[in-house]
Amino acid sequence: MTHHDFLRQLAMMLRDLPQGTVADLNDCMVAYWNGYSVAFAFLCERGTGAVDEEFDLDDYVWEDWRPAFESWVADPVFSSRPEVKQWLMDAPPHEAGV
Repeated sequence: MTHHDFLRQLAMMLRDLPQGTVADLNDCMVAYWNGYSVAFAFLCERGTGAVDEEFDLDDYVWEDWRPAFESWVADPVFSSRPEVKQWLMDAPPHEAGV
């Protein structure tokens, strides 16, 4: 599976789910649909499980986490995250072409 294949498949799944639903990629990271693309975020290290900070899935991260991402695609797990839903509700609307 390539980086692009993973992003395309993940986006296709997340777009159809309710706002605030995340893909639980592993114990420390999630992904969600932000209205126009897939966003990736780490979970809080303090053991709360809260979504903490976003990051870019660049080639370096992809190579390190590829086995985990491929395992997730084989058996996808989703959850609802109230903080993500609130972020999306508070975000200004996305303007096409900006």
